[in-house]
Formats: sequence, structure tokens, C-alpha cells
Amino acid sequence: MKANLKPQKSKSQKSILVLIFWIDCFLAVNAFSQIPGDLTEKIRFGSTQEKREALYQIRNLQTAEASRAAVPALQDADEIVRVTATQAVIFLPSDESVQILLPLLQDKSLFVRRETVYALGKTKNSKVVPMLLEILRRDKVLEIKAAAALALGEIGDISALDSFIKLLQTKPKETEAFLRRAAARSIGQIAQKQQFNEIYAVTPESPLPDKYDVLVNLQYSNLAERSSEFRQSVSVLLAILQNPKEPDDVKREAASALGTIGDFTAIRKLSENLAAKDYYLAEICRESLLKLQKVAEITR
Repeated sequence: MKANLKPQKSKSQKSILVLIFWIDCFLAVNAFSQIPGDLTEKIRFGSTQEKREALYQIRNLQTAEASRAAVPALQDADEIVRVTATQAVIFLPSDESVQILLPLLQDKSLFVRRETVYALGKTKNSKVVPMLLEILRRDKVLEIKAAAALALGEIGDISALDSFIKLLQTKPKETEAFLRRAAARSIGQIAQKQQFNEIYAVTPESPLPDKYDVLVNLQYSNLAERSSEFRQSVSVLLAILQNPKEPDDVKREAASALGTIGDFTAIRKLSENLAAKDYYLAEICRESLLKLQKVAEITR
């Protein structure tokens, strides 16, 4: 029999090791729990850069407790700190986030107002939809209107479609390209929310999900058949695809949205753009046609 050459630990040694283990765990948990407090001190008394770094850390924690520590920064004298704070408080309960963000819509800084609108979209709270629609219709600053359009897409509420349709029915202007792009993208995101109860992509350049697994959870084979708003959306999006004055990036968003809505009347226009000079537009049209093909297979 071979002798056991490994040193044997006594019971007391094992007990000490166990105790050390639990002390380490306690210290780690306690240190983590103190992070929001430490960051609060930096937010109150730090330099602008220290405040921003603290707010980035709070945002990355993605907890309500940490986000609450960021709330005072929404009133900071420096606009860049206020802007950073808007993205750090969105992990609070949705209603609470909305309540503390709304006053910043009246901020003197355009930058702060715009980022506040984006943050309201991140709350996914449908209660802010009427307010965002009002901004989309009436605000005089294109950047803020575009932010409202994107925020509405993040929320995915179907009630926003009518406003997007009216916006996209107007003649394209070079100065409004980003706004039109935002509107077309948001139609696609609203369609995603209706079809899959989630928004699985934010850019049409993103590759189609592997093996189209997301289509397995398809709610409706064709949204346009179930909703007059989506029928109108299809008409507007098709008009964008065939309008030579429409910027390519707006056409990309339109092509992506058509694939998500699932209306087979889009096949011809999507096919015509497979040879588009813009590589991304051609690729998105190809992906949308593949989506429609997959929908046909699933619902056959």
C-alpha cells in the first residue's frame, strides 16, 4: 500500500479556512453594497469628470439601488453631468424613472432635452407616448423630434403609427433625412413588438437572427391584414423604396420594416432593390425577402 504523502489538515485548520472563506464573502458583499454610497459622494463633491465616471459605473450596475444614487446629478450645474445622469436613472422602476426625467424636458440645454427624450424611450413606459407624440408633432428642433421618433420606437406602442405615416407622406427634405429615417425605423420596431413582443434589433444592418429562430414566435403572418395602420404603413414604406429622391438610409429602414410587417405585396419592390447601388440596401432587401419566405413556410 502506498503511503499518503499529502499533508493532512487538522479539524482546527479546516475550521479556520471555512471561517476565512465566509469572511471574504461577507467583505465582498459588503463592499458591493457600499458602491452606491461611494459613488454618491463623488456625484456630490467630485469634479465633472469624476461625476461622469461615477454615473457610468452606476449605469453599468443596472440596479434600482444604484440608479437612485444618480438622481441628484439630474440637477447638476454642468449640462454634461445632467446628460450622463439621464442614462443612469433608467434602471429605477419605470414610473419612477419617468417622474424624475420629465422636468428635464424643460431644461435650458437642447442637449439635455434631447437625451432626456431618448431616456424616456428606454423606460419602455407607455404613459409617456402621448407626450412624445406631442414633441414629434410640435417641437421646433429637428434633433428633438427625431429623438422622440426613436423613443417611440423603443416603446413600441402601435398608437404612434399614425403620426409616423403622416410624417413619411410628406415630400422628403434633405434637412429632415434623419427624422424620416427615425420614423421608418420605429415603424419596424413597433412591428417587432407586435409580432414577437420584443424588439430584437435596432439597426437594419444587423444580421438576421441565426436560422430565423425569432420567427418561430411569430404572432401574425401579416400585420397589414390585421391593422389599418400597418396597411397604411406598408403603402408609405413602399413609396419610400421607389422614390429616387429618398435617401438610401431611409430606404434601408423602410425595407427592414417591410420584412417585419410580413406583407407579401412588398415582394416586388424589395426584389427590384436587390440590385441597388447601395450595398446595405440591397442586403437588407434580401434579408426581408428571406423573412417573408420563412413566414410563408411557417404559416403554410
